[in-house]
This record gives sequence, structure tokens and C-alpha cells, in this order.
Amino acid sequence: MKKLINSPESVVSDALRGMAAAHPGLRVEAEKGIVTRAAGAAGEPTGKVAVLSGGGSGHEPLHAGFVGRGMLAAAVAGPVFTSPVPDTIAAATCAVDAGAGVLHIVKNYTGDILNFTMAAEDCEDEGVKVEQVVVDDDVAVARTEHGPGRRGTGATLFVEKIAGALAEEGAPLAEVAAVARKVNANARSYGVALSSCTTPAKGSPNFTLGEDEIELGIGIHGEPGRERRTLMTAAETAEAMLDAILDDLPEAAGAPVILLVNGLGGTPPVELYIMRAEVERVLGERGITVARSLVGNYVTSLDMAGCTLTLCRADEELLRLWDAPVDTPSLRWGC
Repeated sequence: MKKLINSPESVVSDALRGMAAAHPGLRVEAEKGIVTRAAGAAGEPTGKVAVLSGGGSGHEPLHAGFVGRGMLAAAVAGPVFTSPVPDTIAAATCAVDAGAGVLHIVKNYTGDILNFTMAAEDCEDEGVKVEQVVVDDDVAVARTEHGPGRRGTGATLFVEKIAGALAEEGAPLAEVAAVARKVNANARSYGVALSSCTTPAKGSPNFTLGEDEIELGIGIHGEPGRERRTLMTAAETAEAMLDAILDDLPEAAGAPVILLVNGLGGTPPVELYIMRAEVERVLGERGITVARSLVGNYVTSLDMAGCTLTLCRADEELLRLWDAPVDTPSLRWGC
């Protein structure tokens, strides 16, 4: 394993110290894994709903890279691919509550759900109102009445951006939570890997692919996918990914969508833009208009090569909130 780290144990705190140095508009508690808007910073919410998210590290810039005006009030970073503990989540929640309550945006993983739920209960005992919205957009996992269900992946970015924009406008907690659930209900994602990721603690890939193999339906924690195929062209890969997404989102035909072509950490931009072109072609053939899009590394899996695609059906309300000003380390426009 060759990585630019000091030790596997200090990866998260060392990275957060670097974030603090690079972005003085953030308040970073590196050892605790808490990132908030700096006290007195421009755009700091006052008397508004605070939107908080978090989870295991290794998905950067998610979540800490999206703390700032128009998006998150705070992010909580756990160890690599491991949920932060309830006490840390509760401390961050209480710190950013401005009297209007806090929205927790939680990816659908068992540890995250348990720990955020316990933290919310502790905060409510202290008089802080908390709503939880669970993101479960990954169509590679079947919806079930029992078990953990679908994983939260690329749609997390859409939920954080749109809910954060509505909170910035001063909407009450119930409305901010409702729009977050609306985004999640209208979003679907699917991922493909060309290689596995290597966690600093393990020092070796989570799974192995042959030189001519790809893995379809992977998760963002290094989980193997649901199908292994011989290497395909970008055009064939985009078609396979969109088949899986649109089979689960049939109402998308004829409606505008917000699109994320997301790198997993080890894919160069040139390949992501090739995928963007192929996605445009396939969606155009199916009568689907891309109203807004992002291309780049936003929800990563350490050094995994590959990408995820996320589509979100978008009405006028969601597009307006998507276009609203945002000023974070990793997402910025209109400011």
C-alpha cells in the first residue's frame, strides 16, 4: 500500500487539520471529527433550521466539504467507513441548533441509523428538536420490508444541497425535512467499479477484479457489486447503469432531471466526461432532459476507480432550490 498518510490511525484527524488550514471559514475540531461553520462567518444561520450530516470518512468531499452557506451547518466524520459515535453527533447537533431545530441527513447504513437515532434522542432530552431523513437511493440493492434495505449514495449530495437551500430561506423544520424526503423519493443511483478501494487500516483491496473485469452495483464502502462483467465501452457501461436506474424510476421519461456523474476517487476527469456524454445520449433517446448536472468527485470511495450515476426528477421547486446560492469548500455558485 502506497498512500500519503502518517499512520492509518490518524488519517481522519490529519485530513481535518488540513481542511482547517485550507478553509478558515470553517470551525474544525479535528480530534472529534466535527466541522461547522465558523462563529461569526458570513452566511452563518441565525434562528434558522440547521442541516447536519455525516458518516464514515473516505467519501470526501462528502460530508465536510459541503459545510457552508446554503448547504450544511455541520458535518460529523467517523473513522474510515465507520459511523461517528452518538456522543459526537449529539455534540455537533447541539452546537449548531439556532432555536429552530436540526435536520439530520443520514445515509441508510445500520451503524449510521443507530448512532444518529441515539444522538437525536439525547438532543431532544436537552430540548433540541431533531428530524431525521434517511437517504436510500442505490437501486443495486432491493427494497425490502426487513433488513437494512437500500444504501445511501450519490443522492445524499442532492438532499444536502436542496434541504440546505430551503433552510437558508428560513423555512421551518417540518418543511425542510419534507423537501429532503421529496428529493430522496425522486432520486436513484447506481455504481460501477473498475477496481476496488484500499482502506488504510487493511492495506489491501476489498475485492479483486481481473484485468478485463468490471463490477456493477457496487457500494461506496468497498462492497462488491451484484454482477461482474467483461470490460465494456463507456457507451455500454452507461446504458447498463441507466437501465438499472430507469427500471426503478419509470416516471422519469419526459421529465427534467438533475444528474450527477460522480467519480469514486480513482477515475480521471476525462473518463467522467466521456460518461457524461454517453449519459446525455442515452437519456435523450429516452426522452429525458438533463436540466442540471455535476461531473466530478463528490461522493467517493477512497481510491476506487469507477463512477456512480444519480438521477433526480426535478420540478420547479427543486430546480429553484438547486440553483440557490451555495458557498462551501466543494460546491459553490451564486455567491
